[in-house]
Amino acid sequence: MSGIRSVFVLNTGSSSVKFRVVNPESGAVSAEGLVERIGERIGEAGSDTPDHRVAIDRVLAGLDRGSIDAVGHRIVHGGDRFVEATLIDDEVERGIEQLAPLAPLHNPPGLLGIRAARAALPELPQVAVFDTAFHATMPAAARSYAIDAELAARHGIRRYGFHGTSYRIVSERAARFLNRPLGELRMIVLHLGNGASAAAISGGRSVDTSMGMTPLEGLVMGTRSGDIDPAVLLYLQRNAGTTVDELDELLNRRSGLLGLSGSRDMREVVGAADRGDAIARLAFDVYTHRLRHYIGAYLAVLGGADALIFTAGVGENSAAVRAAALEGLSGLGLELDAAANAQPNAQPGAQPNARPGAGARRISPAGARIPVLVVPTDEELQIARETAAVLTARDLRP
Repeated sequence: MSGIRSVFVLNTGSSSVKFRVVNPESGAVSAEGLVERIGERIGEAGSDTPDHRVAIDRVLAGLDRGSIDAVGHRIVHGGDRFVEATLIDDEVERGIEQLAPLAPLHNPPGLLGIRAARAALPELPQVAVFDTAFHATMPAAARSYAIDAELAARHGIRRYGFHGTSYRIVSERAARFLNRPLGELRMIVLHLGNGASAAAISGGRSVDTSMGMTPLEGLVMGTRSGDIDPAVLLYLQRNAGTTVDELDELLNRRSGLLGLSGSRDMREVVGAADRGDAIARLAFDVYTHRLRHYIGAYLAVLGGADALIFTAGVGENSAAVRAAALEGLSGLGLELDAAANAQPNAQPGAQPNARPGAGARRISPAGARIPVLVVPTDEELQIARETAAVLTARDLRP
């Protein structure tokens, strides 16, 4: 038992603050919400929330501050330095700032949240939980790019992986659902949201993942291209005069489902494809082809699998994506029970983590060689738990 009653979990974006106050043991949520359009101009008067400090102060004004024992921050990139959840002090804050070039869209807003929360709640311990930390166990063969080694070392160029908090809690929930020790399981987990990635997990440890130095590599996503021949970028620079900033905009914000079909929303893509829209059908097929590509690759990396798991918004809710991702893979032991796959997720009742597997369900037929599961993720709860674990280890409990 950690003794931590509640953790104030913050996920800070460039113009938003998503928060939840959660008990790390029971999962009970006492408050949650989202503040948007921070610092943006709204009409002539400008935003009524000019910066993150004001946003967090307003959130705290509506909370019972006395019941909060700690603050947990989601930080996207920990580089080689931060390979586990870390108690924040001035040195850690500087370290996160130094890693900003590796995640220029994510680490600076996370740092704004840290500074605002430390100013507003100076009496509370605060912990940074890094998306990349879970993948620190990847072997050198999986994390290394085949470029000049000295250049790569000098600039920190390697594969880091992301969505680590999701992979950690989902793999643990899957093991509980299967009633097997996590340490003996080989899992392929597909975290499919607007950002999407796959991971090969052996014994609870990441051995490979589809995202790389940045969250751009790997699967097709809502607006990101995923894997692409790097020579395409050189070609566009040399022959179309495309600038570096324009390439960044193209690959991160105008590609993926949006670039292929005009919509980043999988629900809209599936609906249009079902109505006979050939462009939407191609987008769906490219997306699911890439999924099959990684499933096959990770079966090889793991030497087989004891479970394949779908999670996150698309993974948990799109029966069409799940069916297409596993189409033709029965020879590899992957099959779907069509009726089970079509069933919607159970409506949340009491705290879902109180049930074995936290709402997980099986969508493969009885007797299938590899169980296929849908397992809800909960990154905020995982951040709260890792925050509590850091405080317990340092004997900083209230």
